[in-house]
Amino acid sequence: MEAILFYLTALVSIVAAFFVTKCRNPVNSALCLVTTFLCLAVFYVMLEAPFMAAIQIMVYAGAIMVLIVFVIMLLNLGSAIKCRYTHGLLGGGLLAVLMLFLTNRMIENGQATATGGEVTSELIKSYGHTELIGRAMFTDFLLPFEIASVLLLVAIVGAVVLSKRNV
Repeated sequence: MEAILFYLTALVSIVAAFFVTKCRNPVNSALCLVTTFLCLAVFYVMLEAPFMAAIQIMVYAGAIMVLIVFVIMLLNLGSAIKCRYTHGLLGGGLLAVLMLFLTNRMIENGQATATGGEVTSELIKSYGHTELIGRAMFTDFLLPFEIASVLLLVAIVGAVVLSKRNV
């Protein structure tokens, strides 16, 4: 049953990710991206990481997508001249198939999940997911966390500046 759920979610995720790049309307692309994010949350639930699934839905499918749709509406991308370039589709498709093949071979022949670390399942059961993630985020990874927040702020300010007609 788990395999059926996994393959069904993977199929929906791949189709939604394909339509993120193929939709002509940027809002439709954003909605397909939300579907991809929700499928990723299902994968987190299947990996027994409920906190990551909740954060995936709240932060990415919620807040970040609201920001993306806000920027799309602010920049008024719907009225831009729609040019279609198809000369790179064949090369991009061949590159994607090659990367998929190489990734499959690497996973089959390698040990993708055999990495060890300090966090074990016993440690997760004793402390909990949320406390371990919070400690890591605000001690070891505080600088990258703050840099990401500043980059998001710069992107919002840049979108507002670009959207103004008369500066």
